[in-house]
Amino acid sequence: MFILPARGGAWLAALLAAFALAACATAPEPAPRWSIIVHGGAGVIERANLTPEVEAQYRAAMQRALHTGGAILERGGSSLDAVEGVIQEMEDDPLFNAGRGAVFTAEGHNELDASIMDGRTRAAGSVAGLTRTRHPISAARAVMERSPHVMLIGEGAEAFARTQNLEEVDPSFFFTERRWQQLEQNLQRNNLPIPQRPLGAPRREARVAWPDDHQFGTVGVVARDTHGDIAAGTSTGGATGKRWGRVGDAPIIGAGTYARNGVCGVSATGTGEFFIRVGVARDICARMEFNGESAQEAADHVIAEVGALTNARGEAGDGGVIVLDGEGRAAWAMNTPGMYRAWASAGEEPVVQIFADEE
Repeated sequence: MFILPARGGAWLAALLAAFALAACATAPEPAPRWSIIVHGGAGVIERANLTPEVEAQYRAAMQRALHTGGAILERGGSSLDAVEGVIQEMEDDPLFNAGRGAVFTAEGHNELDASIMDGRTRAAGSVAGLTRTRHPISAARAVMERSPHVMLIGEGAEAFARTQNLEEVDPSFFFTERRWQQLEQNLQRNNLPIPQRPLGAPRREARVAWPDDHQFGTVGVVARDTHGDIAAGTSTGGATGKRWGRVGDAPIIGAGTYARNGVCGVSATGTGEFFIRVGVARDICARMEFNGESAQEAADHVIAEVGALTNARGEAGDGGVIVLDGEGRAAWAMNTPGMYRAWASAGEEPVVQIFADEE
């Protein structure tokens, strides 16, 4: 039996104080009660070209996304509900390349992709090539929760969405003048024919100039709810002028989207072919799980790997990721001049950033 010395009061107090200081020094940062992180695409987004008006529109849209998701999480809603709710909102916002505002294929259509993953069960659902379902993210969630499959494409995915009573719209709903003119310029550069303007599209407007007209972009959300459950989702219109039914990383589980409770949640945006080759989302989580890397370390490493790859034309992969670790702490990384991104958690001031060099 260990017995304290009779005259050790001062010594004991000092020892206890030392232990208390050591505990404070090594105690991990407390996990937020809930946390959410959002992106609206990465690409050539530079201060010199972004007008104050356009910048304000994007910052306001990202702030709305945080408000929508944060309100769901604050009242005890699930991370899945927060991810779906925020992405639905962004799919209806013509600022983003998802849903209404999606880019056009070379044939003049909007083909929409989305995915969602539940980190608690690792269930997942995704859709690709939708042309009429208003909210692809809801179709992806329905695939996850109400079908035996993970991924559905094209007419089959559309037919399944109808069985789930998801809202359908005329394809002209997704049309925006900005994206149509972007398609025309892309096809002219590549010496390809310009298709007929879609039926139901409004009368042609004057040239629409947007300083961030880059070829790639998605919207994505990762959330951790008050139960500690993580979910991630991504939605996109793909790449301007895409051909032959091209599908990028957004609907590919492990490339554009991944979630696992206690480890991480990831949503990616960028040149999908490179993100698929690297397996970006799963690779980030694996580095965190098996190498002990932080979310920021893993994100930085994997985005650097994407940037180091090239294709047959010598083009390098570009884009970015948003990440939450298992405790809801946030990170992001990009190899582009900018990425629309935002983060919020319970009791903290929200953060909204656009440019790569923002602190």
